Amino acid sequence: MRETFVDTVTTALDHDPRIAVVTADISRDAFTPARARHPHRVLNVGIREQAMVGVAGGLALTGLRPVVHSYTPFLVERPFEQIKLDLGHQDVGAVLVSIGASYDDPVWGRTHQAPGDVALLDTLPGWTVHVPGHPEEVAALLPGALAGEGRVYLRLSTRQNATAHPATGRFTLVREGSRGTVVAVGPTLDNVLAATEGQDVTVLYASTIRPFDHRGLRAAGHTDVVLVEPYLAGTSAHEVAIAFDDVAHRLRAIGVRRDREVRAYGTAEDHDVVHGLDVPGIARTVREFLR
Repeated sequence: MRETFVDTVTTALDHDPRIAVVTADISRDAFTPARARHPHRVLNVGIREQAMVGVAGGLALTGLRPVVHSYTPFLVERPFEQIKLDLGHQDVGAVLVSIGASYDDPVWGRTHQAPGDVALLDTLPGWTVHVPGHPEEVAALLPGALAGEGRVYLRLSTRQNATAHPATGRFTLVREGSRGTVVAVGPTLDNVLAATEGQDVTVLYASTIRPFDHRGLRAAGHTDVVLVEPYLAGTSAHEVAIAFDDVAHRLRAIGVRRDREVRAYGTAEDHDVVHGLDVPGIARTVREFLR
């Protein structure tokens, strides 16, 4: 996904004079050829993440379309005040593109993990949030984000589904059933499909989670919902409540656990097991919830 991101933005730099890239050492070298051609629009600020977002706000005020890129915690958590003020309060747009997701690279430890990123951006109005599950979805989602003027967060992962799905901004119906709806966000889809094999449930897929497709969820026809997100459990629970604000419904949220601090390194798959995001964990939760 990161390679697709770099290639897409590099092409945009060559064709759109509004595009500017701001990094804080992470992926700096990936933009070396683009920097040689566009030295005034490809900027690296060093390990100064707050300055990175502040610079992006300044570029946006001049009419440029900044693309800001780093590991998730260095892009969303550390410079959150600058996101809130330099982008949001000044009402300017930017495209924030993260890597590392919740725990893609656990070898680096907790410093490189940020499962609360989408929940944190939810405290601010006006953000579009894309969580692609395949590089082809990155290629489909990113050009629209670059061409726009709003505030967009693109959450990249090193993990991906086997198949890309249309990046329409709406939920995609992947499987139809009668007992309930399972919403799979981004790279959780393959595990959800394996976990629900043989279970009579509808599976919806989302590569765009903000704005939330309330109409698509209701159209699935079930008021029992399992929400599977690759970040903090229950991040979109309030959106499900909005979708069903006039009818009784039940929700079970699966995601990164809120009740414990995972101190082991291990692999991303080990972390899936801890959080119940592995195939057996999802299968068990869906089965127990809908029995």
